[in-house]
Amino acid sequence: MGCFDDGSFNVELENGVSSISCEEEEGNNRAVIEDAVKVLLEGLKEDINREGIRKTPFRVAKALREGTRGYRQKVKDIVQGALFPEAGLDDRIGHAGGAGGLVIVRDLDLYSYCESCLLPFQVKCHVGYVPAGQRVLGLSKLSRVSDVFAKRLQEPQRLADEVCSALHQGIKPAGVAIVLQCTHIPFPDTEPVFLDANHQSWFKILVSSGTGVFENKNADEWADFLSLIKFRGVDVENVHTRESSDPCWCPSQSSLSTKVSSKIGPVNHRMITAVASIIKSLGEDPLRDELVGTPSRFVRWLMNFQTSNFDRKLNGFHCGGIDSLNTNGDVNLNDKKLHSEMNLPFWSQCEHHLLPFHGVVHIGYLISGGFNPIGKSLLQKIVHFYGFKLQVQERLTRQIAETISPLLGGDVIVVVEASHTCMISRGIEKFGSSTATIAVLGRFATDLATRASFLQSIPSPTSSERQ
Repeated sequence: MGCFDDGSFNVELENGVSSISCEEEEGNNRAVIEDAVKVLLEGLKEDINREGIRKTPFRVAKALREGTRGYRQKVKDIVQGALFPEAGLDDRIGHAGGAGGLVIVRDLDLYSYCESCLLPFQVKCHVGYVPAGQRVLGLSKLSRVSDVFAKRLQEPQRLADEVCSALHQGIKPAGVAIVLQCTHIPFPDTEPVFLDANHQSWFKILVSSGTGVFENKNADEWADFLSLIKFRGVDVENVHTRESSDPCWCPSQSSLSTKVSSKIGPVNHRMITAVASIIKSLGEDPLRDELVGTPSRFVRWLMNFQTSNFDRKLNGFHCGGIDSLNTNGDVNLNDKKLHSEMNLPFWSQCEHHLLPFHGVVHIGYLISGGFNPIGKSLLQKIVHFYGFKLQVQERLTRQIAETISPLLGGDVIVVVEASHTCMISRGIEKFGSSTATIAVLGRFATDLATRASFLQSIPSPTSSERQ
């Protein structure tokens, strides 16, 4: 329900018409989302009055409304006043300066919420158009129009089509072209995928859309457009057309995800109803065909973080043999040796915004001669034990260190490197950046040389770890 120019809209009542302000509508929608988030937290058996959780309903509601603000924006408000006259030829024989020739803005970083599971996905957007009628658009507006449609519940092909159509209507050019590189986080079973350090299950897709002169995929304009984005790392040979795009690109609808639901158990119907009310409060119809199964899929994801199903098995612990650990070389430090285990993967869920964060854990420790290093499999279990719950990165780092410390005499250092979708989705962090936290105990807290020796051995992240 949209607002009139005076900032209000009318609601029919039995005894007349009542005018309600947009501000009141916004407040009502946030209240509905906050109540729904409380239901989700209770379904996870969390104490909604716990410090760290108490303000989560407010934070989630604020972030979701901000992340879907595109429902409350109009393209014409962005384009009007940003069209400028520029001398050029209308028969598209190009002139330097853009008028009559192709104009491209590349590498726009966007994010959107997946309509199939409500988890954020990343978008690298390349948009171009061929001016006509001596009209050119302020370049920043190409990004703003793209963001209007990204800030809605989306799937890649529709996002490309909607941006393309809106720009064509707003600019009235000879044609508009869009190519999107979309990346979705995995939606796997917790044991075979999350625990596999070598498993990379990021879902990626390239989609395109074109209007006017770009409706023909064999047109010279498309060849120019693709040539100018190819050297930006775009695999133009694998760009999906509208006809070939997989409508079920979201991993929540994969066969592996279907197997997960049986292990998690029956889904709480109160939680499903709560998610449906969130979708409605964002400005969508939860009964739209593409959204009917979304609440149950989001709840299935969330239930992974209800309580950890991993047994720490610390009682009766026996150190594994040295062959069970990749030590990356031993460093003699007086009477002790420095051992390290790098790049232990983890997934967790931010307790402030109910959005995932993920990364790797690096662990170093000192042990005296005659003692074997701790087994890698146990370290991984400890990492996942603390990862699979509502968390904050600082606490996760400390808990891992404090758990390992008594097993190995107290000299422990833990570094956690993570990417937070809650930061990206709120526009605070650029794609590819990460957050690092460190916990030091025993000798690592006082011996700067020992600490530096470990920190310098941390490997540079691979491209897959930067996702």
